[in-house]
Amino acid sequence: MDWPSSTLGQVNTPASTYRLQLHAGYTFDDAVAQVPYFASLGVTHLFCSPILQAAPGSTHGYDVVDHSHISADLGGEEGFRRLAAAAHQHGLGLIVDVVPNHMSVPTPLWHNHALWEVMRTGADSEYAHWFDMDLSGDQAILMPVLGEKIGKELAAGNIRLEIRDVPHAGGSSPQPVVVYFDHVFPVRPGTEELPIEQLLEQQWYRLAYWRVGADELNYRRFFDVDTLAAVRVEDPSVFEATHRLLLDLHREGLIDGFRIDHIDGLANPRGYLADLQRATGGCWVVAEKILEYDEVLPDDFEAAGTTGYDALLRIMGLFHDPAALPRLNDIWERAADAAQGFQAELLKAKGEVVSNLLFTEVNRLTSIVVKICDGDIRLRDHTRRQIYRAITELLLGMDRYRAYFEPGRPASDADREVLEEAAERARPYLAADELDTLELIVALASGDPGTGEEGQGAETLPTVADEEVTTQLPDERDDSRVLRAEFMIRFAQTCGPVMAKSKEDTAFYRWNRFLAVNEVGTEPTIIGLSPDVFHDFSEFLGQQWPDTMTTLSTHDTKRSEDVRARLAALTEYRREWETCLQELRAATAEDRSELVDGATELFMWQTLAATWSLPGTHAGTAPISPERLSAYLTKAMREAKTHTNWTEPNDHYEEAILGLATSALTNERVVAALDDYTRLTYESVRATVLGQKLIQLTMPGVPDVYQGCEVVDFSLVDPDNRRPVDFYRQAGMLSAIDAGVVADLDAEKLLVTSRALRHRREHADAYRGARAAYRRIAATTGHVVAFGRGVDDDIASITIATRLLNSVGDGWGDHTVFLPDGEFRDLFTGRVVPGGQTPLADILADHPVALLVPADAELD
Repeated sequence: MDWPSSTLGQVNTPASTYRLQLHAGYTFDDAVAQVPYFASLGVTHLFCSPILQAAPGSTHGYDVVDHSHISADLGGEEGFRRLAAAAHQHGLGLIVDVVPNHMSVPTPLWHNHALWEVMRTGADSEYAHWFDMDLSGDQAILMPVLGEKIGKELAAGNIRLEIRDVPHAGGSSPQPVVVYFDHVFPVRPGTEELPIEQLLEQQWYRLAYWRVGADELNYRRFFDVDTLAAVRVEDPSVFEATHRLLLDLHREGLIDGFRIDHIDGLANPRGYLADLQRATGGCWVVAEKILEYDEVLPDDFEAAGTTGYDALLRIMGLFHDPAALPRLNDIWERAADAAQGFQAELLKAKGEVVSNLLFTEVNRLTSIVVKICDGDIRLRDHTRRQIYRAITELLLGMDRYRAYFEPGRPASDADREVLEEAAERARPYLAADELDTLELIVALASGDPGTGEEGQGAETLPTVADEEVTTQLPDERDDSRVLRAEFMIRFAQTCGPVMAKSKEDTAFYRWNRFLAVNEVGTEPTIIGLSPDVFHDFSEFLGQQWPDTMTTLSTHDTKRSEDVRARLAALTEYRREWETCLQELRAATAEDRSELVDGATELFMWQTLAATWSLPGTHAGTAPISPERLSAYLTKAMREAKTHTNWTEPNDHYEEAILGLATSALTNERVVAALDDYTRLTYESVRATVLGQKLIQLTMPGVPDVYQGCEVVDFSLVDPDNRRPVDFYRQAGMLSAIDAGVVADLDAEKLLVTSRALRHRREHADAYRGARAAYRRIAATTGHVVAFGRGVDDDIASITIATRLLNSVGDGWGDHTVFLPDGEFRDLFTGRVVPGGQTPLADILADHPVALLVPADAELD
């Protein structure tokens, strides 16, 4: 499609964003009421969670069912327009989260009209090319929804043919449907008169026992979630249909930019971003991409950057003391009883995920290669077992979410290196007769010749958008070129789910040495980063990705920034933490069942310490509630999949853990121990809470503030982090701060956030973009991080943040910071300090952070 060019060159890069989690309990109109507060806070753009029509009852919006409508639960298009109008009236723009990778398989199914029609008419449907489903053969689309095997369900009369009014674009009409309790499925035209058993045999879908899905699911999905079916957005017509409404709103000026969900799930991330830039004429786009510590975003991605987990890792590392590592190791090894290293735990988790949760994806890859080999006599001696083993070990050897190989595009040296290093890790685990099969798999994954197509390089393969490349198991198609292209795409798409399910959703809940670094986009083996490492990273962002997003909390983080700030204190007070742990265990000895394992117990104690009551904070008025704690620990235990899991819960084990946890909340000795530890660590926690926030808001990039995190927030993993935010309280606090009243830690964090955001808004070019300068500021101590921001040689601000406060001692003594010449005013206190070599004690007398601006600059 040729897109209008009216917006060419009109790129509206935010100075900052504020993330809103929209749902039926917090709609567009609810956000409208808070727009004056958001504007006063200082943000320039509101960042909305997905706004398109989602499945019934959705609390997050990532389960889209209709791309042509704005969510009715949120207020529909009129509600969105009211929000846009209110935002624009107050000088704010809007950023919207986009979900290009998948759609919901809802209950009832008719809510997703496109999928309903594919299930009803199969390959003849106008939507047949939308989904990563193979409709070319006789294998029905698996719908694993039955509570028992189908024979038992039929015998019990639970699967019936009925006439129901089915909604559609024109209203609704009576249709024959297959009904199984709440599930409703369409009937293939011409089969409605058949007996139910014969009717089911004639459908484009196959109803099956829910456990069958793990072995035989035959459509691509989001990770291991059967109810999220993947969409072929690489097809131009699918891209146009699924993005039309959002792009229309962008061209109308109501949407300024996009955050792209799960970019690594797409067949062609690079191509998708290019398509989006062409369609918008150029706009601010960031992609959700988890980078490993030594990984960078490909420089040819047409995006402003990532959603900021790489920044989170570096900021957080500043506030961890690496000297704590030996003691943390001792505590962990005693708790977990001969615990292995994280990489070994991760490899074990990968093996389980590949063999179980993602078996169907690996089996599909295997079948593609088997068909390639069957079609070429030179490859025919690679057996199915060898192929499966080689694919499995190569997936286990990948150390990142994916390499970006594309059919028809020469592979980069960096991507080749990633794949070859994965193969090197795989080789020791393969038998001698499997090694040449591994070489075949590496060649297929990278699109190299030497795979039975000698003389034909990657440039001969069909492109990603080619209709014959469906990224699904082919049926009767014999074209080796198509099969090889399909394998390239499918292998790359499988790497991400293997890493995510193994690392984030399994190993992070098993290997519990120090929970602060068990976080999305981080690395549990990295504890503590120096200011120089942070400065190097900031300079890299400023030069290469000046408009990327930065973050500390998101809807996907395992713990909020302030929970992690409290955990950081464990590294500063490691001896005291060990003593506290001993008291906690002694105090609860009578409540501890023999079923309680040390690894989960240590997870529980760290969680309690980080969510305990904290003076000066609304979130810490009381310790975490029994209900929140139980929900969080249940999720953690089941994600770990060591003693219990989601499909086969171990009630006795879970009751033992939850009983210990909830009894601890009211145990007097536990309360006293955690109160004492909280008092001991308070000032260090305060310094970390304020310091990491100020750094994030003033470093290179576009900072995002997750809803409610402008004050102290102790949210845990979703859905806990979607709890209501008391914006009215915070608006009142901001008014008091503007009047000069800073009463507690909540107010301090709001002071830091609002002053930094307001300064960014007024001096946007000094903080992000090609002309923004980043300048290291030296100090005589490593316990501060200091840097200047400005345009070219002009200084707009200087950030000074305290790190590892416990090691500072009784005060700053003679330590100084080397400021530029002139005089500077602290935006938090109004105090004016001289330039040059200036005592830190003068600058940080009231707060552990300072944001200095030229003294003659006008107040914002």
